[in-house]
Parts: sequence; structure tokens; C-alpha cells
Amino acid sequence: MSVLAANDLRISYAGREVVHGISFEIQEGETVALVGESGSGKSTTAHALLGLLPAGGRVDGGSVRLGDLDISGWSDRALRGIRGPAIGLVPQDPTTSLDPVRPIGAQVAEILRLHGHRDRRARRARVIELLDRVGIDDPDLRARQYPHELSGGMRQRVLIATAIALGPRLLIADEPTSALDATVQRKVLDLLDELRREEGTSILLVTHDLGVAADRAERLVVLKDGRIVEQGASADVLAAPADAYTKQLLADAPAFATGFRRPDAPPFLRDAAAVAAENPYAIVAEGLVKEFRVGGRERFRAVDDVSFRVRKGTTHALVGESGSGKTTTARLVTRFQQPDAGTIEVAGAGVTSASREQLRALRRRIQLVYQNPFASLDPRQQIVDIVAEPLRNFRQGSRSDQRARALALIDRVSLPADVARRTPQELSGGQRQRVAIARALAIDPEIVVLDEAVSALDVTVQARILELLTSLQAELGLTYLFISHDLAVVRRISHTVSVMRRGRIVEEGPTEELFHDPQHDYTRELLAAVPGRTEIPA
Repeated sequence: MSVLAANDLRISYAGREVVHGISFEIQEGETVALVGESGSGKSTTAHALLGLLPAGGRVDGGSVRLGDLDISGWSDRALRGIRGPAIGLVPQDPTTSLDPVRPIGAQVAEILRLHGHRDRRARRARVIELLDRVGIDDPDLRARQYPHELSGGMRQRVLIATAIALGPRLLIADEPTSALDATVQRKVLDLLDELRREEGTSILLVTHDLGVAADRAERLVVLKDGRIVEQGASADVLAAPADAYTKQLLADAPAFATGFRRPDAPPFLRDAAAVAAENPYAIVAEGLVKEFRVGGRERFRAVDDVSFRVRKGTTHALVGESGSGKTTTARLVTRFQQPDAGTIEVAGAGVTSASREQLRALRRRIQLVYQNPFASLDPRQQIVDIVAEPLRNFRQGSRSDQRARALALIDRVSLPADVARRTPQELSGGQRQRVAIARALAIDPEIVVLDEAVSALDVTVQARILELLTSLQAELGLTYLFISHDLAVVRRISHTVSVMRRGRIVEEGPTEELFHDPQHDYTRELLAAVPGRTEIPA
């Protein structure tokens, strides 16, 4: 039986049609995935089903049926009656979806109160039951805590608890795990699967990741530019995609790794005897320790006796979940933070106790590319000025020389020339990340540290950025320190890997060896959590 059916649905923003007559159904107890890049219309479609389009958005045509009810054209007041009891929504970002100044329990209880549950004690008991149901430990304590006191995975579980509070027949999960580490992502998706099996809940899973969709959905609906280009049983679509766009998504999905040529191992990794350089290492970190003071006097050791070496011209990945210490390690290497113990060498020079003048010289040799290019790019500046900024800071060349160099770098990272006159908000996420890479290359560094530099991007954009990084490395001889929680991405770009957990390195070695024969249980857990397949064969 159909739980929900959209027929010839048309949606516009400010008079411009963005979803062009799409039709699909969700059956009882079924998971259907809406798959596509940012801008494909998948989230717009999902929110239109609930009447939750933002200002300027409207449904121009078509119908939406909830079971036997045609809810097309219902007023917002009427739709509020089915949000919660009939359809639950799990939004993408728990950080912005939860009120930071209210306890978790009060926020879950709110939907019960709004739908007529007047007994405060009964509401409290139901909240504890729901938090326990979604796998939150010590639910009585957690109900009294605030969002900032919970991990990202816990906050996402709170949103799921809120969505299922009134026993809806359908859950719409809008990118529910895109901001989570792979192991946390798997646990949240396992929870949704469990709800579907045990409660008979149908799920509409909105995602840009074909690997996640392949793992979790019986049927796929592939969207591009507001149109369905393909839909059908997941196994059929994956085995023989009919549309070129679906084939591209499949090729670009990190878990499948069919559309990207992995970097060749440099000669010194294939043959140790080929090492002829006096010092073949771009980075040498020995015994790094970093502690932070939390809760007054208590000290937390974020990095605990970490050592690794990165050969010149190669990519070394630091892999681990949030809180593993990988980003702190990167900030120690770049000397944005001072280690409490240990030593760091960059291109043969010790930088652990570098003076301000020495640190300034270090910045010319090592550059950092952040995860979020929108936050790291000045929104008031034109792109050409952003790229030229390091040249101005180091007083390299005249203004005309700096502009010429910036324009050449914009072209080098495959951006159109007219981008130079735009500002960051006029660019897509992938374009902004290319600008960040161009800026990092402006002063000809030897080493680039990439801190989750592709984790916020759609898989197709991500694949293009990885290709760009590989080609730049081959042409310029760059050394990369690549920070990531995603082992599938790491396998595409890195030559060697260190796996971090709770501030320590638990396993390291050549990438292919680690993937082929992981020795540590934690590494095996990370590999098992890669969406799209339970194992990545060598």
C-alpha cells in the first residue's frame, strides 16, 4: 500500500520553476532514497511534501497523496495536524535545529504538548522512553542536558526521537548523517533501519551520497536539475544505471571508486633502495603531546605521543573520528598551536620552538586549506584579491604582478576567468574550495595541509577536487598532509595513512596495505562503516 505518492509535482521560487513535474511513491515499510547533488531539488521536494517551503517557495502544480488523503493545497494550519502524527521530519543539522538554551527533554516534549498531551508527568515519561528508544545512554540525565553537552551523533538521535514521538507512518530524513563521522553515521542509519523493521515506518531518505542510498534504500529516485532522470530498485540501478548522470554519481561515490585513478606510489614506496635524497622527509613529527584545560582545573590530552613522517611529494592522511586528535595534530605541525612536548621538522628545519620571524618563514613553506571555504574566505573581497592576499602579506611583486599571479592561479584550478570579479557568496561550494586551494598555492609552498577539505562537498564536486589535488601534486611536487574521517576518500588520494583514536596513532602504513589487511580493530570498524559496501577490496 502506498504511504505517500507525489504526482507531477512542480515547485518554484520567486516565480522560477525549480522542480519540474516529478512523480514517485513510497510503499508501507519501504525506504526510498532521493539522490542528487546540491541544487538538484531533492530537499525542496522533501520540504514541499510537508508544506515547509521557505519564503518565496510555492507548489505550482501536481498532487501529494498521504495514503487515501489528497493533501495538495492544504493550508499550513491543516498541515500542522499531520506533521508529527503522520509524517516526521529529521533535519540535516542538529546544531541549528535544536534550541541551544533549552534542555533536550523540554525540546522533545514540546511536540507532545503541541499535539494535546497535557499531563506533564506522562510527557516526561514518554521523553525518557523515546531517548532510550533511539539508543541514548542514561536518558534521564541527557534529558536535563543542553545540546552543546551532547555529541553530534547524540544530537541527531534527539532529532529522530522528536520525529518519531507521535508514531508517524512516514519519516523524511533530510541528509540526516552528512555532518557525522562514518562510524556515527552507520549507527544513526542502523537506528532508522531498526525503526522501519520494528515499527513498520516508511522512510524517505534524502542524500547526495549514492553509497549511503545503496546501503539503505530499496528504491532509488535520482534527481538532476529538478527532474527525475532515473528511478527503480536499488540493485537494478546500481547494476545497470541507464542515465549518464547516475553513472557519473556512481563513478564519483568514494565507496565505489570506479571513476578515479588512484595516485601511483612514488618510486621510494615501491623500492626502498631508490631513496637517494639526504633527507627525503617533508614533515617529521616525533612524540607530539598537546593538552587542554577543561572544566576549570581538569586537563584533557588531545594529542598523546604522536609520531609520523611524510615523504616529500607524497600524500599522508591522518584518519579518525571527531575528537581523535587529527585536527589538533595538524595545527601543531603548522605551528598554529604550540606542542606541550615533542618535536616537529618541516623540510629539515626544526620548528618546535620557532621564533615569530621563523614562523613567518614557515608560513611560506606550509599552507592550510580548511574544511569550510565560505567561513575562511572574506565575503567582502573579490576572488582575485582573496587569491592574491598571501602575495600582499609577503610583499611579493608589484600590485600588477600580484593580480597576474592570482589570475593565473584561478585558471590553474580550473575556474572560469569571470570568477575573478565575483565574491565568495556568488560561487558554489566546489568553486569556493578551488579558490581556497588557489590562495594556498599563491606563495609556492612545499607542503599543503588539507583539513577535511572535501568533506562538505557533494560526491561529484569532491571527485573533481581530488583530481585537481592529484594533478597539482604531480606537476608541482607538492606534499600533502590530508586530514579526514572518510577512509574511502583517503584511499583515493593518499600514499600512506596514520589512523588516530583518542589522541594516539593506533595503526599506520602504506594505504593499500592498510586497506587490504588492517591490523587494529578500530581500523576495521572504520572500514566497515564506509557506506555502499561492507568491505573495500584491494
